[in-house]
Amino acid sequence: MSASRSSSGKTLTLHLPAHSLKIAGIAFGVGLLLFVAVWATNRKKDFYTAGPAQTPQQVAEVEPLPEPLAAAAGSSDMPDAKDPPAVEEKPQLVETAPPPPAAVPAPLPEAAPQALAPGDRPQPIADQSPPPTYPPAALRRGDSGSVVVRVDVDATGMPFNATIVQRSGSRDLDRAAVDAVRRWRFVPAQSNGQAVTGSIEVPFDFKTD
Repeated sequence: MSASRSSSGKTLTLHLPAHSLKIAGIAFGVGLLLFVAVWATNRKKDFYTAGPAQTPQQVAEVEPLPEPLAAAAGSSDMPDAKDPPAVEEKPQLVETAPPPPAAVPAPLPEAAPQALAPGDRPQPIADQSPPPTYPPAALRRGDSGSVVVRVDVDATGMPFNATIVQRSGSRDLDRAAVDAVRRWRFVPAQSNGQAVTGSIEVPFDFKTD
């Protein structure tokens, strides 16, 4: 390759070797590749490099969030909560009723003098000595007969023992006579004007007609 330049009527001719252009092109290409490689490496480092981690002290120094502002009046439909008015307690007079007077026990009635039998044997009281009931089973069988029961009576007129002195031949009739006498009340016997224990024999006749 040649270059020519004219100055003051003279011509200067510069001759370059033919392979110099190739060397220059190769050098330019190698430089461009190196530039691209360096730029790409720096870019990757900046992309993947993490920032420095915060220390606990830095985390603790983070300012807290500001407190919420108070709601303006009329911003809510709900009425404002108000404390109930304090109720003044007035002293009250409590009247205590006096205790009821102690009940006075009523005097016990004096016991009436007890009637005594005219002899040493007790006597049955008419309205407190009902006759025995005829047993239905003995009545169906037609049982009849006489029973004599001996009754021991204490000083209060209560019978405390009854034994059969004479049997009728029917167990049902004998039992009916004994049961009846045990429910009787008597005028107690007497001795020297005092009520004493005594005995009396009571006969019963059971007849079907």
